[in-house]
Amino acid sequence: MKPALKYSLIALAAVVGSAALYLSLRETPAASDGEVAVESVTEPIIASNPNSVYLTLSDMKGNMVAMDTSKLMFINVWATWCGPCIAEMPSIESLYERYKDHPKMAFYIVSDEEPTTVQNFLQKKDYQLPFYLYSGNYPAPLSGDAIPRTYMVRSGKVLAEQIGAVDWNDPQIFKFIDEQLAM
Repeated sequence: MKPALKYSLIALAAVVGSAALYLSLRETPAASDGEVAVESVTEPIIASNPNSVYLTLSDMKGNMVAMDTSKLMFINVWATWCGPCIAEMPSIESLYERYKDHPKMAFYIVSDEEPTTVQNFLQKKDYQLPFYLYSGNYPAPLSGDAIPRTYMVRSGKVLAEQIGAVDWNDPQIFKFIDEQLAM
C-alpha cells in the first residue's frame, strides 16, 4: 500500500472514530425508531439563578412538586442500578422514620431515571420513602457524576454534602440534624 493512501485511510478512520465517539456521548433529545420519546415533566427552578438548589420534581404519580424552601432538606440523588445507592436505602429509611414528622424537615429521594424504571424498582421493594423524579441538568451546587450523593440544604445553602454510600444511623449525623433543626 502506498504511504499516502495508508495515511489517508488512517486519517479517515480517526475522523470517523471521533465522530462516532462524539455522537455516542452527546445527549439526544429525540428518541430513535422503536423508542417512545418521553418529554421532560419537570424543569428546574434555576432560570434566573443557576446556583439555586431548589428543583421542581415530580412524584411517582406524575404530580409536580416544588421543594419546601422553608425546611431543612435531605436530598439524596440515586439510581436503581447503583449498588451503593441501594445499600444505603435502609439507613436512609431509618433516618426518615426518625425525622419525617418534624415540621422543619423535608426528605427528597431523587432519581433522574425514566419513571417506569423507578416504579418497577419500587414495586419490588417496601420502602416508605418520599421518592421523586427529576429531569434536566442539576444546578451547580447539586451537580456531580457520582452517586449516591446527598445534600443537607437550608435557606438555599448546601450545609453538608456526602458523595458515596453512608450509614445514616450515625449519632454524629443525628447531632448535626438536631442542631440545624434547633436554629
